[in-house]
Amino acid sequence: MLYFLSMSFSESQIQVQDIEHLGIVARIIDEISLVDLFNQLLETHPQEIISPCQVVKAMILNGLGFISAPLYLFEKFFSGIATEHFLGEGIQPEDLNDEPLGRV
Repeated sequence: MLYFLSMSFSESQIQVQDIEHLGIVARIIDEISLVDLFNQLLETHPQEIISPCQVVKAMILNGLGFISAPLYLFEKFFSGIATEHFLGEGIQPEDLNDEPLGRV
């Protein structure tokens, strides 16, 4: 298993989160600029924390996560996974609820 380790020296706090095979998939998505393509096609809703392109990336990661679950459990897939590392700083699993997914 692969893990992502983040440390905050000011708080002396260590967090260990799974990345497994999703790190490779996320890197390929970034390399082929798939997120930039969606940035050009979709607009961000003013009340959203997460952009549509980040939602699409999360959907791809979820789809390749080998878990079949209903859409309302989408955010549970990302709990324990390095969400900020994959999708951007400040993005938490609870941001990936059915509202932004439904908009996209």
